[in-house]
Amino acid sequence: MCRVANRHVVKLVGPLQLLQSWIFWRFPRFRPAGYEELSWPLASRWSGYNPSGSEKGPRVQKWRLRIDRLQDREFIWMPYSSPDVLQVVHPEVLEPRHMALWRSVTALIYFAVIEWHQIDRVLLQFGGVQPPPHPALNIDFLMSKDGRGGDRWFPSTLQKWHLLWDSRQDCVLRFDVVADPEPSHAFLDWWSQHGKRFLSLETQLGDPRAVPIPVEASQRGPG
Repeated sequence: MCRVANRHVVKLVGPLQLLQSWIFWRFPRFRPAGYEELSWPLASRWSGYNPSGSEKGPRVQKWRLRIDRLQDREFIWMPYSSPDVLQVVHPEVLEPRHMALWRSVTALIYFAVIEWHQIDRVLLQFGGVQPPPHPALNIDFLMSKDGRGGDRWFPSTLQKWHLLWDSRQDCVLRFDVVADPEPSHAFLDWWSQHGKRFLSLETQLGDPRAVPIPVEASQRGPG
């Protein structure tokens, strides 16, 4: 995802079904109809979904506009906490030793791929009130690395990050879980200063009736 966010990247590979599942679980309005059966693993719920192959340009504009028009109650922060979901979750996942891992601020490692599990920036997904986040850890230098070439033992080559993973139990974040988590006022102030409020172009969001008609515009018909 870090790489594909670059405007010059035209192809994306990886476990995209996980990303699709994340979107459908949290955005009820974006879900396709007819996929109501719950199973384990949870991502298999939409395994048979085949999106439309319509032209890319209009499709992107349409979805950007739908995202821009979302209301706060149209996003589910904790979809996996519902009783229907908990009934199909494997019991081992809900053991305390695994649930503690969800709250660990640590390194996630897949061979040479390192990601930082920075849950302090997404507390709403764990039932906490989101304060203004700390600056994100910059690991851009790791994004350019891969596991190809050479005969390397990654726990030695990337020892620092493996040590962080080994000590993950010491990095569990502590915070209060509330019944109805929402962003704090301080977070909303921070977001309004640093976030991008709209994805669509201003011309697609504005009311065209407020734009004056230029004098040189040609008129058609009586209007």
